[in-house]
Amino acid sequence: MAILKHIASKNADYRAAFNYLVYQHDEYTQKPILDDAGRPMLRSEYYLDGLLCHPLEFARACKKTNAKFHKNEKKGEIKSHHYILSFDPRDKEENGLTGEEAQRMGMEFAAKNFPGHQALICTHTDGHNSSGNIHVHIVINSVRAIDVERQDFMERPCDSRAGNKHHLTNDYLSHLKQQVMTMCQNRQLYQVDLLNPALSNITEQEYWASRRGQEKLDKRNAEIIEAGLKPRTTKFETQKESLRKVISETAASCSSFEEFQKQLLEKHWISIRDKRGRYSYTLPDREKPITGRTLGAAFDREYLLSQFAENRRKGIKKQTVQIPVSPAPAASPKKPTPQRRVVTTTKVRLIVDLENCIKAQQSRAYAQKVKITNLQQMAQTLAFVQEHGYASADEVKQALLDAKAKTSTARTDLKATEARLSEVNRQIRLTGQYLGNKAVYAEYRKTKKSPPFYEAHRAEIALYESARDALREISGGEKLPSMKSLKEEKDRLTASKNAQYEAYQTARAEQRELQTVLTNVQQMLGIEPERTTVQERDKGIT
Repeated sequence: MAILKHIASKNADYRAAFNYLVYQHDEYTQKPILDDAGRPMLRSEYYLDGLLCHPLEFARACKKTNAKFHKNEKKGEIKSHHYILSFDPRDKEENGLTGEEAQRMGMEFAAKNFPGHQALICTHTDGHNSSGNIHVHIVINSVRAIDVERQDFMERPCDSRAGNKHHLTNDYLSHLKQQVMTMCQNRQLYQVDLLNPALSNITEQEYWASRRGQEKLDKRNAEIIEAGLKPRTTKFETQKESLRKVISETAASCSSFEEFQKQLLEKHWISIRDKRGRYSYTLPDREKPITGRTLGAAFDREYLLSQFAENRRKGIKKQTVQIPVSPAPAASPKKPTPQRRVVTTTKVRLIVDLENCIKAQQSRAYAQKVKITNLQQMAQTLAFVQEHGYASADEVKQALLDAKAKTSTARTDLKATEARLSEVNRQIRLTGQYLGNKAVYAEYRKTKKSPPFYEAHRAEIALYESARDALREISGGEKLPSMKSLKEEKDRLTASKNAQYEAYQTARAEQRELQTVLTNVQQMLGIEPERTTVQERDKGIT
């Protein structure tokens, strides 16, 4: 399965990127590996090319472009963007993928999706941890060097002009992932759906923490074995991985959120909180919760509630055996909040082009398996189309455009409500601060603002005056609302916000579903699929 990773760098030394691509580096420290003479060692196999510059002149060309347009002059600016296209290790043996071919694919991908940018494209064939997976590094200067023809994925007119910086938005990232999926499907390489959240989300930080932890555990176990003892465990698990196992095991036997919540708390002392349609878990030795989205889609609200519903359908009964209770840790878990309604969608997935599949031609069993999967996805797609009365791909496309507009409207309404709620909360805080120190300030005025009284009550007087001035600025000379009316408005806004959030989630789920259906319909009809523009994150929504 090919994956796409993005890293934004503020390092002004463009030579560092070139050195990393060409010379060997330690996986843990990221420092160059030196030979006996103290010189950096070249990688055993790599393929290097450049766009709009010779690869050896990449650093000089980038600095020249920056100076020409007076960009990247500040320390906090993003100087370059690093994209990593990593292929499945099985592609090398089973599908005949070579470093030369991966380099060619990387060059085409960079030229098509980053036009006008100076870029380094380098393919490595080693992979991390001796995995042997082929991966392509694409490093681009953040400033576009030349004007280019505007493409469909460019959201703003300035995105095609020289001197403007590269901006990676959610829509742009979705487009890049769609391009990766299409590229791998055309080459019949292993590929997964990159547009939907992974069931188990293991970040690079967690991956390296697991690697380092396993290395330390192996060293410690070697000492234990040498002493004639048996190690207690041989596999290191991060805290997040242990939490994933506990959640999966507990959810498998639960038929409701309340039961799931109770078992986590009583058996493992893990509290779960449902907030804004997301689950978060607090371990007994932590104060900061771990969100379900951080762990993966299989550990968040939507997936788990669907699993509980499936358990009820299968007739899994509530366990009557007494759950052993562990001694309470020092930090007591917080009480979870009540659950909220979940937004459900159908399980329509992307179909795979089987016509030119080399592996399917070599293996009848594999071909049969893919055919069955494709038929299932086609059937679900057709059922969806018939259920909603769509007569053509254009009607599905129009429905998708309507869903996008609906999602945008719902998001705008939600943001407006959140902004007003923030203002009301600020007014409540200032009003409480004003009323709480009003008596002290009144006494201060009775003393004709005597210095001794002021020194004794400096903090209260300062709080009163700051709250008074802020409230005057907010009111604009009009009468201030009472605390009661502010709290009533807050309750109304909170209820409205929750309803608008549910409406937004529903609209966004419909948009994602229609995007998948449209892609499947276009592939079934032989129409070239269009890019996906569904946002993966709700930036700014709190």
